[in-house]
Amino acid sequence: MKVRRSKRMAAGLTAVSLLLLAACGTETTAPAPGSQESKTIRIGYLPITHAAPLYLEQGLDKEGYEIELVKFGSWPDLMDALNTGHIDGASVLVQLAMRAKEQGIDLKTVALGHKDGNVVVSSQDVEAVADLQGQSFAIPSRFSSHNILLYEMLKREGLAYTDVNVVELPPPEMPVALAEGRIAGYVVAEPFGAASVVAGHGKVLFQSDELWPESICCVMVLRSDWIRENEELTGNVVEKYVEAGQLAEHKDAHAKEALGSFLNVQEDVLDLSLEWIHYDELKLDEASYRTLSDYLVEMGLSENPPAFEEFVDNRFIEKVLESR
Repeated sequence: MKVRRSKRMAAGLTAVSLLLLAACGTETTAPAPGSQESKTIRIGYLPITHAAPLYLEQGLDKEGYEIELVKFGSWPDLMDALNTGHIDGASVLVQLAMRAKEQGIDLKTVALGHKDGNVVVSSQDVEAVADLQGQSFAIPSRFSSHNILLYEMLKREGLAYTDVNVVELPPPEMPVALAEGRIAGYVVAEPFGAASVVAGHGKVLFQSDELWPESICCVMVLRSDWIRENEELTGNVVEKYVEAGQLAEHKDAHAKEALGSFLNVQEDVLDLSLEWIHYDELKLDEASYRTLSDYLVEMGLSENPPAFEEFVDNRFIEKVLESR
């Protein structure tokens, strides 16, 4: 399936970047004075609501390690850093990590980033999926759950993927592109869907669980060499990550304050975004992974997706869950 990359409009990108991506850059928590020096693990992320457990883990007491969160502006830049070993892990689109694994980059998924929380947004004048025929529709990457959600939506409505003009856009550009009428809709990570809905430029056509129950989107991956060299610390990282996910699931003032440190987004946009997302079940199960792999093969995005046991390391999260 052919996807054409649209021309980016500098004004639109700048406007939304100021609104949604003025996050706080690289975040490093220093060891407490007098404490034994901790090992630093560098984790890449994009400033999106889906990475909430990473933000909240920063505020937890940690034993033997500190997290340096490294902010990226695009998935390709993040994957370049991950693939070359400039970062030790990342919160990333699962399909991009699977593709890297296929290409020989030794990564392991140790937890999900979130559950649900992807919405198909359209302009207000779109009454039905059929209205999208012949119009431009944006996704962040061919290798994303957002692309699969678009594919499934069109298939259910009797349309071919090629019946719409699929374009790849940076997530922060999508709300502006919709408001300006350059696209008829999009599906992407939060808070960019909520931004259009709150502004009144867009509406929700589908929630992700209506199209693909138990869908997988973002995952927490670590380089296998870091895991091998730091088995005990990996367990500590995952334990605190799960704890942070539970805190994020509360969606209370503390969680919103933590997210606000990384997302420069309006309160009502964040509130709506959090309504759609869950962080309390972060173990990647084999059945869901098999469904994902089948989609990638069906869509021609992968001929041989990594086997579950090659790509997923659930040892650490299972130990955490067993202790609860």
